[in-house]
Amino acid sequence: MQKIVLPHDHGQDIENRLDVVPREEEFQTVAEIFKQLCDGRRIQIFWLLCHCEECVINIAAMVGMSSPAVSHHLRQLKNSGLIVSRREGKEVYYRAAETEQTQLLHAMIEKMAAISCLGDFSRHEETRR
Repeated sequence: MQKIVLPHDHGQDIENRLDVVPREEEFQTVAEIFKQLCDGRRIQIFWLLCHCEECVINIAAMVGMSSPAVSHHLRQLKNSGLIVSRREGKEVYYRAAETEQTQLLHAMIEKMAAISCLGDFSRHEETRR
């Protein structure tokens, strides 16, 4: 990385540490995930799927939306890697992906919204806290 000389010296010696600042492209994944969470309903669906594995029809009933609207949100969440699906016959079931990012996001949503974990509904309760 090219040495950066800042116009103002505030005594922090930050110029010597700028070589470890990640490039903008490295933050793009984070930006893409946050773009998916710009809708309260989508966050609600993601939060529910952190606690259970469900089909579109049941998710729609839980959040009071139509199945097509829920399917749209699920597609967005799946494309961002926040949820995964599995097929059993004609039915498709969705749940939160088991990644560190989803666990952090789940915890962040609960802290920011001051809501509690559903606990007993989760197959993965201990790993999601």
